Amino acid sequence: MKMGGIIFGLVVVVVALSMNVAASEVHHVVGGDHGWDPNSDILSWSSGKVFRVGDKIWFAYSVAQGLIAELKSREEYESCNMSNPIMMYTEGLHTIPLEKEGIRYFVSSNSENCKNGLKLHVEVQPKDSPSRALPNTQNVVAAEPTSPSGSAHYGHSVILSILLCVIVVIAY
Repeated sequence: MKMGGIIFGLVVVVVALSMNVAASEVHHVVGGDHGWDPNSDILSWSSGKVFRVGDKIWFAYSVAQGLIAELKSREEYESCNMSNPIMMYTEGLHTIPLEKEGIRYFVSSNSENCKNGLKLHVEVQPKDSPSRALPNTQNVVAAEPTSPSGSAHYGHSVILSILLCVIVVIAY
């Protein structure tokens, strides 16, 4: 019975730790409440945001106003050159996982919207960088409140992890 309790305790700890890892990813809804829209100020929305490996970016947009093109280079991004995109997103709602470090470039396929600023470059940082816990507070402008879909919350998974550990200690 003692060995079964130890194995059960280890399983609980592994599950609790995996919940904390999942909670560390952030879901960024591009453009906030306005989404990917010509009237959104994507540059202001993205200013100060930190994107990490494991995070996801969500694009919600009207297909009638243009699709989203992912481009290869800063030059293509700045000039809105969509002649050779990496990917075209065409369905109006996309979740894009940020799986590796580097810079990614997204623009509206509507050339006029792109030239008017409907574009986003995402600099993906390492997952374990310490700046996630200690954000840069210089020149910070108060941000609008975010919805639960706009960010990850650590509180519930930490509390649940502690609760599970306490139950294991009491039970065995």
